[in-house]
Amino acid sequence: MPRLLLALLFCASAHAADGSVYAPPAGPHAVGLKVIQQYDRSRAYKPRVSLVTGKPTEGERARPLQMLVWYPAERGGKAVTFHDYLDTVPTEEDFQRTAAEVKKITDARFDRHEPERRTHLLREALRPMLAVRDARAAAGKFPVVIYAPSFSASAIESTDLCEYLASQGYVVLSSASLGAHTRAMTTDLDGLEAQVGDIAYLIAYAGTLPQADLGRAVAGFSWGGLSNVLAAAKDDRIKAIVSLDGSIRGFREFVDGGKDAAKYVTPARVTIPMLYVGRRPGTFEELNRSEVDTRYSFMNEMKYSDVFIATLMPMKHPDFSSWHLRTAQDSDFGDYSRSEVVQAHSWAVRYTARFLDAYLKDDAAARTFIANKPAANGVPAHMMSIDVRRGSGVPPTRETFASLLDKRGFDQAGAIYKELQAQGATFKLESHDINAWGYELLHGGMPKESIAIFRFGTELLPADANLYDSLAEAQAEAGQRDEAIRNYRRSLELNPQNTNAVARLKVLGAAPAAAGG
Repeated sequence: MPRLLLALLFCASAHAADGSVYAPPAGPHAVGLKVIQQYDRSRAYKPRVSLVTGKPTEGERARPLQMLVWYPAERGGKAVTFHDYLDTVPTEEDFQRTAAEVKKITDARFDRHEPERRTHLLREALRPMLAVRDARAAAGKFPVVIYAPSFSASAIESTDLCEYLASQGYVVLSSASLGAHTRAMTTDLDGLEAQVGDIAYLIAYAGTLPQADLGRAVAGFSWGGLSNVLAAAKDDRIKAIVSLDGSIRGFREFVDGGKDAAKYVTPARVTIPMLYVGRRPGTFEELNRSEVDTRYSFMNEMKYSDVFIATLMPMKHPDFSSWHLRTAQDSDFGDYSRSEVVQAHSWAVRYTARFLDAYLKDDAAARTFIANKPAANGVPAHMMSIDVRRGSGVPPTRETFASLLDKRGFDQAGAIYKELQAQGATFKLESHDINAWGYELLHGGMPKESIAIFRFGTELLPADANLYDSLAEAQAEAGQRDEAIRNYRRSLELNPQNTNAVARLKVLGAAPAAAGG
């Protein structure tokens, strides 16, 4: 690119409005940006032998995590350009690349295009953004949002959304979508779990930031809008989910309880508010041609959560990435104009922020906003629809079971368990679970509750000799000698080899069997 043309492009972009054409006007905060490079040494990333060359792997094999962190900042400093963001991509997997190597890779993005196309891309790349690199952080505490990119995508795919959220008072972290052992993501549970692990790492890192408060949410586009659901199922400290045309729809096999599913992902374990913003739906014929199976919807099963399903008619799947919007040609938008699609994207960003305001900041006005008909919020006619579903009841989980025991009494364990099973409980108590629970209560100074749990265990598993033995031990410790003798004897009936029961009966001054038994 001739230096004069580059200078002209820079001058043209320097006069762009402060903010993004792909998001609403910025919020009250200036935006800072940090690029943090760390290794998650708890996980191996590179195999012993390169999967590409077959040669032995050299250097660090731990999982690389280059994190982009956007945050509310003090004003001042020179804003980055989108070109600066592009320069972060070559080091997402390889932290050792030099500035010259980064420049060569970034320049190649432009050089492979025809001159007219290259000029357009450079103009977009030189557009000033909101963020200032390494700006001084603003005072105060702010909720955390983890953004999960789409399949194999870079952390910069939705910079406009991430910057906007920071301007609205959020700390936002993102890292690239890497596969379990390769830069390329894989469409399997290993790939999903790798991104789920990255989300967990970013949450942990956010906890070290002085600005971060305890409110946290996960957002993601496409594949990232599926991995964040798995992350929420694993970590109930996550308070809200935003899925931008997420693969929770297209890859149902990972969440439908089938043979390929992550078994811990159930609607009863994802009981937090969710905003799903989707593209315009395909016709029945399109779905049929694509062999899309619509018989199961995870969101339809989220009965215990507030779920908001928004549809933006001008948008196709790639349009949820502002990177795509920057690089797309007018012909990519089909029946809609570029301006209509960009406007729709801006509304997706606005609804994301207001949803997070509602559930992370407990903003009453934001709660009203997201429940409104789109027209009441100023959305242009025919652009958007929203389906609001309010959650109710309590999820039939182990946590709910324990909570109800505390409220209604541990002696009601059997009745409560039956009630939850009738609701479709997604947990199962094994013998060892009940045994460990009973002893925790006993050693925690709650003998009455311990006896109730062990008794519940013998009712649930009447052939389990060990639970009768444990029940007897708790009763003996509580001074219930006769009951303890009876249950030690019952344990021996079920397991004549139980030497512990024989010894304990001797201590209690009783024979292994009742007289005449």
